Amino acid sequence: MQTNSLESLWLPFTANRQYQAAPRLVVAAEDMHYVTDDGRRVLDGTSGLWCVNAGHGRRPIVAAIQAQAARLDYAPAFQMGHPLEFTLAARLARLLPGDLDHVFFTNSGSEAVDTALKIALAYHRLRGEGGRTHLIGRERAYHGVGFGGLSVGGIGNNRKQFGPLLPGIGHLPHTHDLDRNAFSRGQPAWGAHLADALERLVATHDASTIAAVIVEPLAGSTGVLVPPQGYLERLRAICDKHGILLIFDEVITGFGRLGAAFAAERLGVQPDLMTMAKGLTNGAVPMGAVAVRGAIHQTFMQGPPAAIELLHGYTYSGHPLACAAGLATLDVYAEEDLFARARGLEPLWQDAVHGLRGLPHVVDVRNLGLVAGIELEPRPDSPGSRGYEVYLRCWDAGVLVRQTGDIIALSPPLIVSESQIAEMVGGLAAAIREVA
Repeated sequence: MQTNSLESLWLPFTANRQYQAAPRLVVAAEDMHYVTDDGRRVLDGTSGLWCVNAGHGRRPIVAAIQAQAARLDYAPAFQMGHPLEFTLAARLARLLPGDLDHVFFTNSGSEAVDTALKIALAYHRLRGEGGRTHLIGRERAYHGVGFGGLSVGGIGNNRKQFGPLLPGIGHLPHTHDLDRNAFSRGQPAWGAHLADALERLVATHDASTIAAVIVEPLAGSTGVLVPPQGYLERLRAICDKHGILLIFDEVITGFGRLGAAFAAERLGVQPDLMTMAKGLTNGAVPMGAVAVRGAIHQTFMQGPPAAIELLHGYTYSGHPLACAAGLATLDVYAEEDLFARARGLEPLWQDAVHGLRGLPHVVDVRNLGLVAGIELEPRPDSPGSRGYEVYLRCWDAGVLVRQTGDIIALSPPLIVSESQIAEMVGGLAAAIREVA
């Protein structure tokens, strides 16, 4: 392929000029592997982009999408419905923890986050507490690229090009601490008290002005930050104390990534709203969703029956092809018991990734479920360059990893075998040695 044939496309989150000089193209995928344009097989260590939890090209999902496209390609999303979206919502309600029993469909994680924030603001207004307009995120958080998600997000490089964003936003401190928690296996022991920063924000702004707190149970895109023991429980207690809604962004952690349907289930903390996407359709068709507790949903179901309860939605909300993909994906998860499979592989996975300790410039390894973050010591003159070189070496050797600065993230499909774990971690180890 000629370089000039790439110039019309503006790739997201990519150094486009650097990429065009040495493009990486995939043309096919099946199970655990991508196939490149030059015929190489690349082991997928990242589930695509945290989304292909059941592996690539799964026939039941492909067949469901094909059949649905032939039967009903699109249905209007406003004032109408189609059977699959109701069926999928009911399936999700049965899978979700606690009383998260109502589902609003979106098309991505970014849209799900902005939807959840709007629901939180509208909920308080309906209850006569319209002064609750502040939203609290966390440093180093990633909540997509909508203006709401970007505002509560806490990754500086993602924000700096776009000005002040939304007003009335606060941020909790992140939980990353190499001095105290390096090489923790599972949840680190230190850091629960960091949730108390929410009390300081309450003291500064007054609880009556704060609508919601949004956090990723496990922060993925920033480099795999595992929540300290007791941290999420303390956040939940403080939110309850002050009437603040707690939103879990489970776009990455949902659908088996942590060895349970959702992180809320694995970690035993119930949010008021939950965002999801990615693994919802195994990445096959774009789709996101917001799950809402029954009492919050009921607050909207007041007033004249002909009144629209939430003036919000998308042309493609509950798209028929996405719903077909979602239902088929849930079937694959259930029939192959993939969430339990991920939990069963966790001890082996943990031992494998912690075997990287002691390699040149490895300053931390952290893990939970089938996720791991390997942090490398930055070069003083060029932070991020060591991580990028490791990423490229892995790609050339036939292993796809995720790179964020000098952190390498691994999150393989839940169908990964023990031998593929060894191959994946071995390829990463070789790349780290070569780049040292």
